Amino acid sequence: MKNNYYKLQFTFGIILFTISIFLFISFNSYWKYGVFDQSEIIGDNINFVTTQNTLGGVGAQMSEYLIRLFGITAYLLISLVLLTGLRIVFSVKKINIVKTTIYHIFFFLWIPLLLSICEYDIISGEIGITMANKLTPLIGTVGIILLLITTLFIFLFLGLNLTKNHVVKFQKSISNLCSSIISTTNKSIFLGVPLKIFNYKSKAQKNQKKIIQEVVIKDDNTNIKTNNKKDNSQESEIIVKVAEDENTVNKNKIGVDQNNSNKIEYKFPELDLLKEYAENKISIDQEEVEDNKKLIEDTLKDFKIDVKVQRATVGPTITLYEIIPDEGVRISKIKNLENDIALRIKAVGVRIIAPLPGKGTVGIEVPNQNPTIVSMKNVIASEKFQTANLELPIALGKTIANETFIIDLTKMPHLLIAGATGQGKSVGLNTILCSILYKKHPNDVKFILIDPKKVELTLYNRIESHFLAKLPNNDEAIITDTKSVVKTLKALCVEMDNRYDLLKKAEVRNIQEYNKKHKSKLLNSAEGHKFLPYLVLVIDEFADLIMTAGKEVEIPIARLAQLSRAIGIHLIIATQRPTTNIITGTIKANFPTRIAFRVIQGIDSKTILDTVGANQLIGRGDMLISTGSSLSRIQCAFIDTSEVEKLTDFISRQDSHSETFVLPIDKNEINELSISKNEDRDPLFKEAALLIIMHQQGSTSMIQRKLKLGYNRAGRIIDQLEDAGVLGPLQGSKGRQVLIQTEEELNQLI
Repeated sequence: MKNNYYKLQFTFGIILFTISIFLFISFNSYWKYGVFDQSEIIGDNINFVTTQNTLGGVGAQMSEYLIRLFGITAYLLISLVLLTGLRIVFSVKKINIVKTTIYHIFFFLWIPLLLSICEYDIISGEIGITMANKLTPLIGTVGIILLLITTLFIFLFLGLNLTKNHVVKFQKSISNLCSSIISTTNKSIFLGVPLKIFNYKSKAQKNQKKIIQEVVIKDDNTNIKTNNKKDNSQESEIIVKVAEDENTVNKNKIGVDQNNSNKIEYKFPELDLLKEYAENKISIDQEEVEDNKKLIEDTLKDFKIDVKVQRATVGPTITLYEIIPDEGVRISKIKNLENDIALRIKAVGVRIIAPLPGKGTVGIEVPNQNPTIVSMKNVIASEKFQTANLELPIALGKTIANETFIIDLTKMPHLLIAGATGQGKSVGLNTILCSILYKKHPNDVKFILIDPKKVELTLYNRIESHFLAKLPNNDEAIITDTKSVVKTLKALCVEMDNRYDLLKKAEVRNIQEYNKKHKSKLLNSAEGHKFLPYLVLVIDEFADLIMTAGKEVEIPIARLAQLSRAIGIHLIIATQRPTTNIITGTIKANFPTRIAFRVIQGIDSKTILDTVGANQLIGRGDMLISTGSSLSRIQCAFIDTSEVEKLTDFISRQDSHSETFVLPIDKNEINELSISKNEDRDPLFKEAALLIIMHQQGSTSMIQRKLKLGYNRAGRIIDQLEDAGVLGPLQGSKGRQVLIQTEEELNQLI
């Protein structure tokens, strides 16, 4: 029974093929012999014998009737019958008979009406003439043109699922077309002679038939190298999509701060402080895209995996190739061939995304041979960043689609950055800091900068009174030594507890609600209420602190990461050693947002992101960012030292508060200072001090020998001598410096 059904289906399909061929031949013959055949087949005396149509009298009569009725649109009957036959015989799933029929019906009506208003009565058919005669008295010729354009737009949007990029390209094409029409047509009679619109054929339309592989994208910031060679063997079917530039602004749009009554006059930084790189225009070599496409398909075919490269999206540094594997191919087999594809393409950093989120394809990211610099100016000037309504917006760089990637630090709420040396961590930190400096008023945010390397963040010393926070007894706002780091972290914990007390008194849940209430003057300053700026703690080399201080650093950071989100304290931690003893489970649990620059091994990538991929990056700012639910590849914006210097210098020349924002001192630190001042010292303190002055050297072992003490007591005495100012700090193998020269100076000191 089933076999008979297939036979019947196949027979019906063959019949449809035959009908389509019959119609095609008869229609073509009509244009040559139709005038003569009309006298033979129309009227009372029909004579099929003398007709000259190639398919005889039936062909002459059928072509005469259909072309007279539909005009040139009668050829659509051939395509409808042919597509239906293909669907029936070969079971082509892509051909939907219902949709195909609807599309043909639309053009059966639309094309004849178009041709009729162009006064092409011969090929418009009776349907077109009838519709034009009915509509012209009602809405006029111009109204019919508007009706045609409107219905075509609706058809394209509903029927072809056009995207935003298609719309933008169409808008540009229409703009160029209108410019050409206006330049060649008398404007005074433009509305009176609408037919010229339809007689116009652009050069692009003519060239499109000659060169199939040429990609034409009109974008001011896109350079395209096209391959004009004709391919006689097979035409390329890959869709090449070049990332388009976003809208930009000429100046910073940020207004004056209105959140704080104690505000200062402040001018936001100008965009001209940042560099405009000549290499920031995306360039695409069509030949490179075609070569990579062929290499990907051939490599997978060698492993008996048949795929089709459907689309190539060209970004600043990476091109994303979307492939569709044949049915029955396991995605894991493709995923395991990263290195093989990289070998064939001769590229470092090939990464496979299987599958692409939200798409039914597998993504293969291949580095461009000529990467583009993503400048900080281009990112800051983007309309997306300028109009972002976020508390602490950070513009990290550009995606593969050339879109500015913006994220809110308050939503992260903390950020962990890791990667090998020289891969872009410090530039990434500068990008984050400068994003906030361009967007926020000094009253809104304060930075606590910790730089164990002492050279990466020194330029921000200039904006100490504007944007930095520090301990009251610190001379330098940029913290570099371990002891000051521990004290600062403890002070931040105290600040966190104090802020929670203020939120409790104000009966609010977070800093946004608190500041809104303070701005509305609903809080009494006599009760200690004040405007609370955001505090951003930035640590440039976290591994060095863990090695030198260990738990003294890890415990307060873990406590801040767990509790500080609601009261506006956010942490940004960077390290070049992504090992499990540095990035512990406690830290990872409280840092859901993580950035990974290039690392050497896959195990390092798993430590940072919980997945491999960072080891496949190409360096120079190429990074992966995990927000907990998604993983995105970003090209970090580049900002060099001179740009940071200009920016900080611009801010430093403006008026500021007389004092830097001061963090509260830990009560334990105050108690230790008071104990030292009250001379609660070891009974042998003075004797040990005289001994050190006499020998002009101080060490724990000497105190042990001379005073016959144990190691612990001698060590405490040395610490007390250092706090009192008798001895300097430990300097490794050099020993401590003796700061007091005589017994008289000692007596004055103690």
